Amino acid sequence: MLPDIGPRVAGLNERYRHHAAISVMEKALADPDTGRVAMVSSFGAESVVLLHMVSLIAPATPVLFVDTMMLFPETLAYQQEVASKLGLSEIRTIRATKAALALDDPDGTLYQFNTDACCNLRKTVPLETALAGFDAWITGRKRYQGATRAEIDFFEVETPNRMKINPLAHWGREDLEEYMVQNRLPRHPLVAKGYPSIGCAPCTSPVKPGEDPRAGRWRGSQKTECGIHFIGGKMVRVKPAEDATEGSDKDKVA
Repeated sequence: MLPDIGPRVAGLNERYRHHAAISVMEKALADPDTGRVAMVSSFGAESVVLLHMVSLIAPATPVLFVDTMMLFPETLAYQQEVASKLGLSEIRTIRATKAALALDDPDGTLYQFNTDACCNLRKTVPLETALAGFDAWITGRKRYQGATRAEIDFFEVETPNRMKINPLAHWGREDLEEYMVQNRLPRHPLVAKGYPSIGCAPCTSPVKPGEDPRAGRWRGSQKTECGIHFIGGKMVRVKPAEDATEGSDKDKVA
């Protein structure tokens, strides 16, 4: 059994505080204090950056891809393209069970009247089940994405038994763009069509110039996140009052 998570996370942040993103990734995958590590990836607009980094360091790292069965066809094709191009050998596609879908969303219309319940059924619960075998997971969370992320560290306590690893915590949009260009990484095809943030097809719409990058996610509602991230031990699905500012980009997975 691993030691208490609090001192482990504090020690990791102290050891790697001044390291670059790819170095944090490398250390996180090798340091015994992180335990068993997986990456969670949506294969969305920015996901290829972390996926490329892990492919250089440890391409057999488990990559958990949640297929809600409501994703854009372009996302599914992009997932195959990126996995093949980068040589990622341990992609694990996670889905809700047939029994759960038959019970809670038999006709596939749950998203039309209860988006939180749909996200919980198709994403949060399956992912939590998949993460049960890991001590830590790698995310694409960054400080620039909103007030609730403004001070996130490379390593965070998520639950008493699991931590998050945020190698890109200090990166901005310009860093992501530069990395993708320099490494000639394939882009998600929907980005060029006005989708800077990409989720499920029924709940994602194009974004107009000048709009917040996540304006197309659950457009017309207060919902900003699917519920897979926790702040203060609580699931986040709507924007906290203190973070209701123009331009926040809330709780997105890489």
